[in-house]
Amino acid sequence: MAKGLRFDDSMMWVELMDGRQLGVPLAYFPRLLDAAPQQRGDYVISGGGAGIHWDALDEDISVEGLLAGRGDLTARHRMAA
Repeated sequence: MAKGLRFDDSMMWVELMDGRQLGVPLAYFPRLLDAAPQQRGDYVISGGGAGIHWDALDEDISVEGLLAGRGDLTARHRMAA
């Protein structure tokens, strides 16, 4: 479960409730990679820490997916359609 989030130039860092820090390359999430820093910072931790949501970017990321190593699946779904 997530309790905090920060960014550097190339990574998203998710602080988990158990004390771990999870580093995820922004390249895994093109909407976040292309977003301005202030847009990245406009997030809500949802579901008691189960997910992270950016309303303006139409982005939802599950902590479970991050821990499983999954990135943005949107492009794959579009290609399959």
